[in-house]
Parts: sequence; structure tokens; C-alpha cells
Amino acid sequence: MRCPFCGNDDSQVKDSRPTEDASAIRRRRQCPACGGRFTTFERIQLRDLVIVKKSGKREVFDRDKLARSIEIACRKRPVQPERIERMVNGVVRRLESAGENEIDVGRVGEMVMEGLQALDPVAYIRFASVYRDFREARDFETFVGGLAVHGPHPRLDEE
Repeated sequence: MRCPFCGNDDSQVKDSRPTEDASAIRRRRQCPACGGRFTTFERIQLRDLVIVKKSGKREVFDRDKLARSIEIACRKRPVQPERIERMVNGVVRRLESAGENEIDVGRVGEMVMEGLQALDPVAYIRFASVYRDFREARDFETFVGGLAVHGPHPRLDEE
């Protein structure tokens, strides 16, 4: 693992243990070159997933990118980081267990929308405004007006 401080490729594991939800291994590492200490999280990956964008471009699925987009939607909201992590794990599990290597970006977006609707209504609307590309206030009105009609979706953070 590359040292984030000096770029040395050879770090030493000093401590290793599972995370609280057992979804990853937490490793404390030390760089022998500069002495810097850092933490890494290693996850089991069941299969290589490829996201097919709207343009047709294919991109390797990036769990961290998914987590960042959900965290941005939840920024300054009373949502505990553990719930975001459970939601991300739930989306990733659903994608990996779908049995497909190539997944349409729209399917991922809909899964995130379902999870955020159950997690926090403001985060749900924030994500939807970007995902659905709202251009005018009228788009928000239409979307929010339809919320009561559709009702809640199953929770992804409790799978």
C-alpha cells in the first residue's frame, strides 16, 4: 500500500481488525521510509462491476464515489455516518448480487434514491435535484408534490 505522505510503495501493517459492521478490514500501517502512520480499509469485492453511463461510456464501479455522492446529499443533515455506510453497503450488495457485470447508471441512481427517501427527505430531494437534473423551481414543485403519492420505499440501510 502506497504511503500517502511520501509515496513509498512498501508500508507495514501494525494492526488489523474487522470494522464494527464486518464489511471491511481496518489496517493501521506505518511507512518504513518516512515513519508516517495511516489507516486503510480493505473490502471483499465479489465481482468487478462496470457502470454504463448515459453516453454509453463504461467505467469501473467506484464504491467511494457512491459513498461521496450520498454523503454530499446528507451534508449538514442529522444522518449518522453509520447509517450512510449501511446504505452504501446495501446498494453495493444489491449490485453485486444482481448477477450482472455491467450495470446501467440509472439503476444505481434509483437504488440511491430509494435509500435516501427512507434515510432523510431533504437528502433525497438534494440527490434527486442533481440526478433528475432539475432546471427550474417548477421541477422541484412537481417532484415534491409527487412524494406523498408514491409513499416510502424499502430501506436499503438495513439489509
